[in-house]
Amino acid sequence: MAVERQVDELRRQLADAPVEIVIANHCYGLFELATVYLSQEPPLLPQARMSIDALAALVHGLEGRLGESEPHLRDGLSQLQVAFVQIESARRAGNGSPPTGSAPGRSGNTTTGDGSASPTGSAGG
Repeated sequence: MAVERQVDELRRQLADAPVEIVIANHCYGLFELATVYLSQEPPLLPQARMSIDALAALVHGLEGRLGESEPHLRDGLSQLQVAFVQIESARRAGNGSPPTGSAPGRSGNTTTGDGSASPTGSAGG
């Protein structure tokens, strides 16, 4: 019974919170997830790429609607993309493999401003 009351209270708090704050919190979770994957030895690049792509989809897909957190989310996304490219390049240089292309969130699986897939790698603008 006590657990059910706690869950009900958490749901009420969630419903009362501004949606842009709730979504920004999820974005920060994706940011943290990507940093965990990038910091592993060896780095877990496919998992990091998916986490960064997911963050990019939200940041670019909800551009102009994420409130005060949006500039921080954009900056964090850019930092992750740079870190990914640096780590991937260093790993490839170490084993002689050719580079795979551009940063996550900028090629293949990005989204346009309307949320649709963009095979060209432009992120809606």
